[in-house]
Amino acid sequence: MYHQVTADSQRARRRKRTAISVAVAACLVAVALIAGAAQASAREQGAASVRNAILESAKQCCAVEGSYPASYQYLEDHYGLRVNDTDYVITYESFASNVMPNVVVVPR
Repeated sequence: MYHQVTADSQRARRRKRTAISVAVAACLVAVALIAGAAQASAREQGAASVRNAILESAKQCCAVEGSYPASYQYLEDHYGLRVNDTDYVITYESFASNVMPNVVVVPR
């Protein structure tokens, strides 16, 4: 069977290939954006978990010793708190021994 290729059929094939290429590229961009958003969400959840762990350790210290710790280092030394400091920036501000400290955790 003989099948003649015409200029119109060649253009149609090129259009189809171009459309498929554009669709694949758009899907790849969408997947990359979704993955980036998921990673950012995981970082924020991790920061919230670290903040809660620090506050729980401070509450435990207050319950045991009768006052909140003056520094984050005290919690690490005496209460076994371990946080990956390379992944998070931690700000621990203690106003007074009877006031709960202000803790801010920001992912790097």
